[in-house]
Amino acid sequence: MQLKGKIFHLTGKVQHYAWGGFKYIPSLLGTSNEGNKPCAEYWMGAHNSAPSVISDGENSIPLNEFIHQNPDLAITSAVYKRFGELPYLFKILDVNDMLSIQVHPTKEEAEKGFDAEEAAGIPINAPHRNYKDRNHKPEVMVALSEFWLLHGFKSQDALMQLLLEIKEFNILIALFKKESYKGLYQFVMELQQAEVDNLLAPLVKRELRRKANNELTKADAGWWVSKLFENDAPIKNIDRGVFSIYFFNIVQINPGEAIFQAAGIPHAYLEGQNVELMANSDNVLRGGLTPKHVDVPELMKHTLFKAVTPQVMKGDEIGNLEMGYPCPVPDFGIKKIVVNNNSYQTIATSLEIIIAIEGGAVVNGSNNLVLKQGGVIAVLPGEAYKIESSGKCVLYKAYVPA
Repeated sequence: MQLKGKIFHLTGKVQHYAWGGFKYIPSLLGTSNEGNKPCAEYWMGAHNSAPSVISDGENSIPLNEFIHQNPDLAITSAVYKRFGELPYLFKILDVNDMLSIQVHPTKEEAEKGFDAEEAAGIPINAPHRNYKDRNHKPEVMVALSEFWLLHGFKSQDALMQLLLEIKEFNILIALFKKESYKGLYQFVMELQQAEVDNLLAPLVKRELRRKANNELTKADAGWWVSKLFENDAPIKNIDRGVFSIYFFNIVQINPGEAIFQAAGIPHAYLEGQNVELMANSDNVLRGGLTPKHVDVPELMKHTLFKAVTPQVMKGDEIGNLEMGYPCPVPDFGIKKIVVNNNSYQTIATSLEIIIAIEGGAVVNGSNNLVLKQGGVIAVLPGEAYKIESSGKCVLYKAYVPA
């Protein structure tokens, strides 16, 4: 199907995962949530399981079909030759309950894992399948609210201090001194369930008391552990992901700040709203805090067992009303654009997807569109366009770097 022009309205897909909030995404999109479903993610892209739809006002087509029919026009021959698809997936996330402890593989390891599971005859949609594709899954997030996450192992000194301060963890000190991060993490992740409960149950009960007495803040691991159990959840069959809450860095990110998650960095989102951009992949190796498939041996194979200092990006002013967040991958790039009673002009060098987070604007190019809060446009490569606003309009743009 041919569409008129090179700028189109794009309609994404809301994903109703259990950990999502109920108000933020419907409010952003200007829709109701009559079924009161959790609205966790809003997908903008060409992922085959939930492709966005683009429209020129008269005709509409799923973005993945449009790219398949017009690869050179839609994403350029260079991008198609290198990736065979739109290489990124753009999202809005509303994290109400913490996500799973997870690690993403490198591209080389993803290819090996996918091929091995294919050879073993594991169906692609099997719940216990780890590798859904042959791609890596680096990702960057920019906070839209105060945002909290786990990101990498604490420094050696900080982790040792924690093992000393928490009496239940004192028995782990000698192990950490002798076998460092991998030995420590492998030990707790491979404990029998009865041993996990014996070790963690008194700690969880103490953290619940401390939170009830207002002795904890979100910078404390105990605050998040308490959140898991404070709704009368039985303190038994304790998820071993709780260890990760203590062992990993707890990171606070303010609105407009960002963090990049590379392959091998163990992480988990805890709470807040963000814009997320990732390679177009479903490869997630999980280690707990989820009803989904957990594969500890596979997680251990791909985890980076060393101290990580979280690199929170403030954003770089790069001119033309743009703020950049450098990402060390060829799959995607992200920019924040603030138009405030002025205009933003550029020429798209790749397929760009742009969402208005705040305010509205007029977009002029081969098509002229009105972009309201929550509205999304797709701009084809080579299109010269201008975005104008009589007030403040905050936009985020996903693209493929040149």
